Amino acid sequence: MTFNVLEEGDFKFIDVGSGEVLLLLHGLFGALSNWEGVINYFSSKYRVVIPMMPIYEMPIKQAGIEGLVGFIDRFVKYKKLEKMTLLGNSLGGHIALVYTLNNKNKVTRLVLTGSSGLFENSMGSSYPKRGSYDYVKDRVEYTFYNPNTAKKELVDEVFSIVSSIPKCMRIVSIAKSAQRHNMAEDIQNITIPTLLIWGLNDTITPPMVAHEFNRLIPNSELCFIDKCGHAPMMEHPDKFNRLVDAFLQKHK
Repeated sequence: MTFNVLEEGDFKFIDVGSGEVLLLLHGLFGALSNWEGVINYFSSKYRVVIPMMPIYEMPIKQAGIEGLVGFIDRFVKYKKLEKMTLLGNSLGGHIALVYTLNNKNKVTRLVLTGSSGLFENSMGSSYPKRGSYDYVKDRVEYTFYNPNTAKKELVDEVFSIVSSIPKCMRIVSIAKSAQRHNMAEDIQNITIPTLLIWGLNDTITPPMVAHEFNRLIPNSELCFIDKCGHAPMMEHPDKFNRLVDAFLQKHK
């Protein structure tokens, strides 16, 4: 399914459906297409909004957690969004956590999947190597339990990204910023209903990270998906969507 990507001012985003807002935040190597299953499932009953974070274009001095949270803050104000449910994968979960703590009046529910913020084994414990397609393919496959989930289009996209020195510089800067920015003390102040959906076979943010999030966030519930890696919404979209839907209905 092809989605209409809108461009307004400094923002590129998807905005489909109507009703209560689901704001989806992608990860470091994420793309709008990562959320295809979520868009298809929820856009008939919610307004699904996905901003494309400027990970590869932002000024290098701003390439970090603080800069990305500032971008999301500006986007939300520009679109005049209120009473949102935030869904964040990997780095997107980290951004969602910080944004929620800074804007408690705007966020009603939180869904995290494979979120950074406590511990992250970036790209399988090493930063991406430029020039080696096989290496990039191996690292992308490492993200999933089933390596076949890493379609050629996804590997090509990541290879194109890491083949650019300026983009690589920003990736490394943001990854290091995320690793330094531990949220163990802060997230105890998140009191809204929070759903944690984790791949039982996640090698980047392993299951013990999910248990720690569950322990630290007071009003949180944890669900594992078996035979699933770091991106449940891509690898098991049907199970992921059913869990999110039940959570949204439970906490209307």
